[in-house]
Amino acid sequence: MSSTVQLSLLVFLLVFSFAASGGQSTDETAFDMDRAEIVEFVNDLVTNEGFDRQFLIEVLSRARFQPRIVESISKPAERTLTWAEYRRIFMTLSRISSGAEFMDEHQEVLMRASERYGVPPEMITAIIGVETLYGRYLGRYRVLDALMTLGFDYPPRSRFFRSELKEFLLLTREEKQDPSSPLGSYAGAMGYGQFISSSYRNYAVDFDGDGIRDIWTNKTDAIGSVANYLSRHGWQAGRAVTVKLSGPGQAPGDLFNQGLKASSTLGEFAMVSGIPIPGAFESDTPVSPMRLVGEDGEEFWLGLPNFYVITRYNHSHLYAMAVYQLSQAIADCVEGP
Repeated sequence: MSSTVQLSLLVFLLVFSFAASGGQSTDETAFDMDRAEIVEFVNDLVTNEGFDRQFLIEVLSRARFQPRIVESISKPAERTLTWAEYRRIFMTLSRISSGAEFMDEHQEVLMRASERYGVPPEMITAIIGVETLYGRYLGRYRVLDALMTLGFDYPPRSRFFRSELKEFLLLTREEKQDPSSPLGSYAGAMGYGQFISSSYRNYAVDFDGDGIRDIWTNKTDAIGSVANYLSRHGWQAGRAVTVKLSGPGQAPGDLFNQGLKASSTLGEFAMVSGIPIPGAFESDTPVSPMRLVGEDGEEFWLGLPNFYVITRYNHSHLYAMAVYQLSQAIADCVEGP
């Protein structure tokens, strides 16, 4: 049986088991407001957050279960593609040139954000380029549908997405938005920078001073918010992101890809591997050794602290590497030959 057939069967059985378990949602239907976990969710928001019960019931009753969302979250590209395959998606001439155009169009705002938060303009641009192709693809699912579907009918991560649904309702109340209107990704991420609800509430900024934090339609707020997000997660201004190595040297295979967090210092890695490290770095710099399958075979890299900061946006070394390389390509394009 092919992997595609197996995945389709798994998704079918998952959705079928939800429907058979009594009262749970089926293909694009409304949610049963009498389900115990939904009643508990509403009670929490009424008691602890001051929501009106009837308002919540009316809002949540508008949500529809979306089986395609369950299918999409079960096979994210970061888990199924090699680095070579993943890189081809984002390192295209079109995305690079569009990034250079975005930087030219928003030069003043990008420079202001860079000066305030210490994040390079090309890095801010690359995040937006990877997330939404500079705002061209902001998502096609209602955020309410996505978070209700994943919060109540996706057991592997229901607790997380139920929390994000709560954050979303708080966010729309704060920003005076209709909860049934915003569109986003299958995971409920929103706007140019694709912030989930908790990130929106914690890191979005009103960068144009109009009194509204709008990353859905306001590019100025989106630019400032992405820069603030990276800064708040520890971005180190003027520091490198990665170091490419000439090979694994004498390092044992299990030293690579141990996780996103640093697993050793640069000095320790250099001692074990015997590889001369290009560039001037302090020996106590935390590093995460990576082995990636590229177009021409295996590639070996060291992720530095700023690389780890990028993974706070999306917990994947493929994602962070794509953002980094796209940022470099955009910067080269802007500078010209």
